[in-house]
Amino acid sequence: MSMSVRSITVDCADPYSLAHWWCAVFGVPPSPDDQPGDPEASCHLGAGQPRLLFEKVPEAKRAKNRVHVDVQPTRPRDEEVIRLVELGATVVADHRQNELAGWVVLADPEGNEFCVELSAGERARLVAST
Repeated sequence: MSMSVRSITVDCADPYSLAHWWCAVFGVPPSPDDQPGDPEASCHLGAGQPRLLFEKVPEAKRAKNRVHVDVQPTRPRDEEVIRLVELGATVVADHRQNELAGWVVLADPEGNEFCVELSAGERARLVAST
């Protein structure tokens, strides 16, 4: 491979708060180097994973993201959706067809969309049932 992804960068109004929110989503500690009011903040997902980088921009989000993150939870999809909504996400679109199909589009506290897919265990049960 000639290169790798170092960061997935998100424009936002409050990098510090949004980085902390995403760190809670992934269950990782926030960077001790980031401070409120910094122009950027990050969420390090672990070795071999790209970091999420949040950069302050003056303009508000106006349209649907052209790029978004799809997450595969370790717990069942529906449990993860409930957890994320309790953390402050909002449901944008629900594409669940049943307990073993579909996904849910959520938005973070600044409106950036992301999708919650089936867990690996749910995918395995889906494959086994076909």
